[in-house]
Amino acid sequence: MANSAQARKRARQASAQRDHNMSQRSELRTAIKKVRKAIEAGDKAAAQAVYQTSVSVIDSIADKQIIHKNKAARHKSRLSLAVKGMA
Repeated sequence: MANSAQARKRARQASAQRDHNMSQRSELRTAIKKVRKAIEAGDKAAAQAVYQTSVSVIDSIADKQIIHKNKAARHKSRLSLAVKGMA
């Protein structure tokens, strides 16, 4: 356990920040799953619409440095290829 007031405060802050980051990461995973689900449903127009909203979520989370910008780019690229590859 933290012994000084400063260390106790840092422990509280770290816990709060961790909760916030986990929430953001969960939002990212949900956005990706929504696109995958739309692709599996087979409706290209709906998949493109969901993809556009998911891209903004992915970019937002990368801007906040919750994930690395290259990881965000990789997710966007793979989702885009999947949407474009629909029949």
